[in-house]
Amino acid sequence: QVQLVESGGGLVQAGGSLRLSCAASGRIMRINTMGWYRQAPGKQRELVALITSGGNTNYADSVKGRVTISRDNTKNTVYTLYLQMNSLKPEDTAVYYCHADDITGYFRSWGQGTQVTVTS
Repeated sequence: QVQLVESGGGLVQAGGSLRLSCAASGRIMRINTMGWYRQAPGKQRELVALITSGGNTNYADSVKGRVTISRDNTKNTVYTLYLQMNSLKPEDTAVYYCHADDITGYFRSWGQGTQVTVTS
């Protein structure tokens, strides 16, 4: 079992920046890919960015060049996932969720979400 807790969301003006964090605890040694999804009101949850245990990344086209995903696996009891978001736009407004995939690929854990609101 992996527990995920996001933080760092908030209210920001268009063009501003935010850094989201996600602390993973529990059976973290079984974590492979981690990532961020977001869900805006009335819309489906969509991928923002992924990062594998080896550091390979993948970004949604809508955020490429504005967002950087990274992870810190150096601690034995907590992994931390980050999402640095720059040049934010009102359409980035959503609840952002982090996830962690088990090395088997069969299990995915989700955080509770953190709200990001970008005003024009």
